Amino acid sequence: MINGASSLVTAIAALAAVMALIWLASRAARFGGIARRPASGGVLAVQDVLMLDARRQLHLVRCGEHRVLLLTGGAQDVVVGWLDAADRAP
Repeated sequence: MINGASSLVTAIAALAAVMALIWLASRAARFGGIARRPASGGVLAVQDVLMLDARRQLHLVRCGEHRVLLLTGGAQDVVVGWLDAADRAP
């Protein structure tokens, strides 16, 4: 049980300090690349990633209304192909 107003003020200040530290840690993680940044609703977005082996990945990237398959991680990165809008399932 909390005794007196000074204990209540101390508890609220401690809670505010912990919340501020959590917020700062999340900002630092986003800045350092540890955590994902929230989606901004931009034109370019990674829709899916498939690991083919230990080094290579297949990425499905949306660019506006178009989609493209990218193969990364080998000796060079390759554009596998663009997917037509007619190929999309409803």
